[in-house]
Amino acid sequence: MRAGKVPFGNCRTCAKNACGGRPNMKTPGHCHCPGICHAWAAATTNPHVLNSPAWVRAWRDAAAVAYHPGGAGLTVVDLDNEAAIAWARTSLPATRTVRTTRGEHWIYQGVMRSVNAVRPGVDIKSLMAYARWLGWGSGAMAALPGAVSALALTDPPPACRAPETLSAPYRGGQEECRHRAPAYLDRGIAMAEQRITGARDQVHATVYRTFLAVLSTHGRCGCLTDTHITRLFTAAQTKGESPRHCTDAWANARTTLGL
Repeated sequence: MRAGKVPFGNCRTCAKNACGGRPNMKTPGHCHCPGICHAWAAATTNPHVLNSPAWVRAWRDAAAVAYHPGGAGLTVVDLDNEAAIAWARTSLPATRTVRTTRGEHWIYQGVMRSVNAVRPGVDIKSLMAYARWLGWGSGAMAALPGAVSALALTDPPPACRAPETLSAPYRGGQEECRHRAPAYLDRGIAMAEQRITGARDQVHATVYRTFLAVLSTHGRCGCLTDTHITRLFTAAQTKGESPRHCTDAWANARTTLGL
């Protein structure tokens, strides 16, 4: 990459970024070079290509190196600040972590579509995107969780069942609790409430994604109580959601996670 995380053009047509530096997606505003020659579309592991004169010049002039996560079978959750990191620690399963200049990359095994700004300070980089290479990181790499995939949804899936009220809230199974302290769960619920009440648009989707994130982290160890779930439902209803929609979203999240 050149300065500013802008990809190099790797042919004469795209030299010095004359095409705008955006891979050919056959849409207005993108490069129309006949060859797919830069950014994620040019990612390769072919040693003959990597050692070609054009690539050698690019390596020499590059300000940074990037890779195509989706091409490597990976998804990167790009956390741009401490608040985003704190959210991930309470909402997502631990995985391979790489420090960045502003935050962290959480890397999961699996691919999905890439989406920017899925929540404040959080981008998803996988298919048709590139991420800056900053080293191997640390920690065991986990499988791509449903809580990350759900961030790319624009609306929850159709309801599997739709009772008007939640007469028997789901409290989880009996797996070993992974929470570091009792305050860990309370902090996660408080952050979930804030996420719901802070939604300015796409409230339906935000409620579903939040329920999914909470269940993904806390839904299998039996720690969720009626009080916790009532807090989430109350937060959703302050944004105009009906009790029925809350129950539907909770049921859909459980189904998605296989709970």
